[in-house]
Amino acid sequence: MKKLNIPFERVDWINTIFLLVITLTGVIGAPLYLWHHGADAFQWGMFAFYAIATGMSITLGYHRLFSHLSFKAKWPVRLFTLVFGACAFENSALNWCSDHRRHHKHTDHDDDPYDITKGFFWAHVGWILFKVNPKPPMDNVGDLRKDKLVVWQYRWDKLIAIVVGLLLPAALGYWHNGAVGALGGFLLAGVLRIVVVQQCTFFINSLCHTVGDQPYSTRCSARDSAIMALFTFGEGYHNYHHEFQHDYRNGVKTWNFDPTKWAIWLLEKVGLVSNLRRVPDSKILLAQMKEAQRKANTVREGIEGHHDPAWREKATEIVDGMIAQLAKNYHELEEAASSKMELSKKAVRNWRAETRSIVAQLGKMRQITPSS
Repeated sequence: MKKLNIPFERVDWINTIFLLVITLTGVIGAPLYLWHHGADAFQWGMFAFYAIATGMSITLGYHRLFSHLSFKAKWPVRLFTLVFGACAFENSALNWCSDHRRHHKHTDHDDDPYDITKGFFWAHVGWILFKVNPKPPMDNVGDLRKDKLVVWQYRWDKLIAIVVGLLLPAALGYWHNGAVGALGGFLLAGVLRIVVVQQCTFFINSLCHTVGDQPYSTRCSARDSAIMALFTFGEGYHNYHHEFQHDYRNGVKTWNFDPTKWAIWLLEKVGLVSNLRRVPDSKILLAQMKEAQRKANTVREGIEGHHDPAWREKATEIVDGMIAQLAKNYHELEEAASSKMELSKKAVRNWRAETRSIVAQLGKMRQITPSS
């Protein structure tokens, strides 16, 4: 773990004061309001709309559309995600995408803005509160600077955030129930919603680089977390995303909870988005097989330190068989994919099931080896 020595004078006071005030107002002011006045269906409906609109504008817009160019979108989708993305108070799309592209290019290294090796707190929110290094130039978003809507939002994102994200909920609350309704709209659909959406985003940078599975790659700290996917509109499948960052899906499996993926798919059906980028099933499975081989070799090394020679010999034979089978399957799939052979769904399903079974067996063996 890298040591951080952050000079007091490098505190980013604007960000620090804003996050402190907005968080305290949300976690103290909103509960007090609910205690004294409660909230009706209109107030909770407005909170739900704003939470979904701003959260999805970050995941679908800022992240998958603008940062990774996972699909193309017509102006209504771009405008909606830029307006409500600003309402999340996570900076402009241009700034957000620049930081995120730098994160993918330098994951777990010093140039990674939210480098997890500097600690959980740093990755979660510390990188926003402290200016450790000179601000890097936004030299990696030249393509986005050509988008007039992105540039417009870059100039006015703070005003959009205040007017649409805070004042509009208050105005709608006033229309619904006078001054009490205005306060409720401001505190619930405005402030509390900002806190919730921001924390969900921050947990992707921290928790999803700390806890979870790594079925596709261990080249970086990113991990898959089905639990986090529930709170982040599908962004929790972070190991897959780091291995295949341009895929419009994060939860690539059919049963994965990924509302952002479903929304993009639906938008394509009505003609608002196009050119959805998908990683071929064969490439995904090859990554899983390669990672399974790495795990098998790790278990194989751990077996050598077991105290029981008889068990060691038997376990070595079993693991060697797994390694051989994985290598055989990998070679067959790689050959089929490179020659562009038509792969049957049954064959891919069988390879995937066998890989999953081997990984499960390896997990059990790791629990009883000295290196586990």
